Amino acid sequence: MTTVDEITSVHTSHHEEVGVKHVSVEDEIMASFGYKQLWGDAMMSGGSIAIIEGFLLVAIFTFCVGLSLAEICSAYPVTGGLYIWVARLAPPEWVPLACWLTGWCNWLGLVNTVAITSADLGLAQFMSSLIGIKDPDYDAGIYWQYGIFLVIVFIHGIINSVSVKYNGIFNQISLYWHLIGTLLIVIVALVLTPNKASGKWVFTYFENDTGFSSNGYAFLIGLLQSQYTLSGFDSAAQMSEETKDAARNAPRGILYAIGTAGIFGFVFMLAVNFCVQDFQTQIVETNLNPQMTKVFLDGVGYNWTVVFNVIIMGAMFFSGSALTLGSSRLVYAFSRDRAMPFSSHLSKINSKTKTPIYAVWANIIFAAVIGILYIVNTTAFNAIVSVNTIASSLAYFIPICLRLTVARKTFQRGPFHLGPFSSVINSISCVWILFTSALFLCPTENPVTAGMYCKQPIT
Repeated sequence: MTTVDEITSVHTSHHEEVGVKHVSVEDEIMASFGYKQLWGDAMMSGGSIAIIEGFLLVAIFTFCVGLSLAEICSAYPVTGGLYIWVARLAPPEWVPLACWLTGWCNWLGLVNTVAITSADLGLAQFMSSLIGIKDPDYDAGIYWQYGIFLVIVFIHGIINSVSVKYNGIFNQISLYWHLIGTLLIVIVALVLTPNKASGKWVFTYFENDTGFSSNGYAFLIGLLQSQYTLSGFDSAAQMSEETKDAARNAPRGILYAIGTAGIFGFVFMLAVNFCVQDFQTQIVETNLNPQMTKVFLDGVGYNWTVVFNVIIMGAMFFSGSALTLGSSRLVYAFSRDRAMPFSSHLSKINSKTKTPIYAVWANIIFAAVIGILYIVNTTAFNAIVSVNTIASSLAYFIPICLRLTVARKTFQRGPFHLGPFSSVINSISCVWILFTSALFLCPTENPVTAGMYCKQPIT
């Protein structure tokens, strides 16, 4: 099995031989920042409080997790991220198993249904539902949605197969699309929507439509929507070897990703909540999905609603591409250490584009195959989403826990570190990850059935 010394030597030699072109820290922000707004479900699991105060709560704890990961990333700024960190943090006898477990959990969270598959399927559903704004009786059907999904995921494969130079340009466009698009939606929606909600309603309204009698439990379920939205920020670490001054900029990429997504996400959802005119009609009883579309339609009219949806769909498309980029780098790094099937092929770099093309298309093919479950058995698809969300969280937990425990005295800090607050922040991060992972296993509606229990709130 691969030892820690072998892992380190392989990654060091790669950086000298391949000379992959650097990408800026802004690219790393876009590797994490994407629209996964699951606003309607959260509104029915805690009302406006779950959206506003809940999002702030989740953002604070997620930033703690980001700080913990950034400190480790600064010490080991190598492509592969989490599992490479574990190789340096775990006791020697546990390195192979710990690296294998972390790497596979991290990959499952990135490429499987949680990221690429669910993001691109979500975009396909969104595109199909756009027609429903004009014709509420229209139903694109599951096969058309899967066909659109295949086109989207294929385009993402092409984009991530070209030169790193063009990936950088694409990610810059993505960044400005997210930021400018969010500001446009916020300003236009607030200006044009009549009968806006009061500040008291936005910050204090609570609703429990989960079927559970416990309002506290309903609020916690509502938090999961925000937790899923603020995810994928470790993608910045996957690009470490393509980043200038990675020991400083890769950790910044992680924190900027969370901070930017947190700030703009909060402003976006705050504006949308102010635009709610009738909770029952627009959220509970509407046939439009997502419910946010109904709020836009009633507030700004058909034409602006189409513009808003195009902005959101574009953001989802860019986000899916960034996830493909990060996932392909992880598969490439994992294959260099001979930890995946067909490693000899997946670890190859194309001589012209300087990108791991085989790793890119392995992810694309696997995502497309997993997407078939959406057609065959939705319950099975939802179950995999739940498992992979937890797997992604565990991939964060393992290196942080090792840093906090067995590597507490041996850890050699990089340029970015948490100083005397390291142990406190790492402890908070571990508790938060375990807490949210347990919540993802809980039912979200009552009464609970066998099929419903496989679902979780990000579907």
